[in-house]
Amino acid sequence: MKVKKIPMRMCTGCMEMKPKKELIRVVKNKEGEISLDLVGKKPGRGAYVCRSAECLEKAFKTKRLSRNLETAISVEIYEDLQKAVVHE
Repeated sequence: MKVKKIPMRMCTGCMEMKPKKELIRVVKNKEGEISLDLVGKKPGRGAYVCRSAECLEKAFKTKRLSRNLETAISVEIYEDLQKAVVHE
C-alpha cells in the first residue's frame, strides 16, 4: 500500500517545518487584500503561522509575515489571527 505524503509548510514565527493542516494560512489575493484562510484553499500568495500565540507574536514582531506576503499586515488581520489562535 502506498503511503500518502503529508504536505509540509514552514511557520513564519518559529521557522519550523510542520504539517500544513496544523498551521493557519494568511493569504494575499491579486487585489492585494489580506485575509485568513482556515481551509487552505483560497487563491493567492500564502504564509503560514503555527496555532500558538508565541509564534504569531514572533512572526509579527520580526515582520516575517509582512515580508513573506510582500505587503504590510494591518492590525485587524493581526487581531483576527490572535482570535483564531485562541480558539484552537
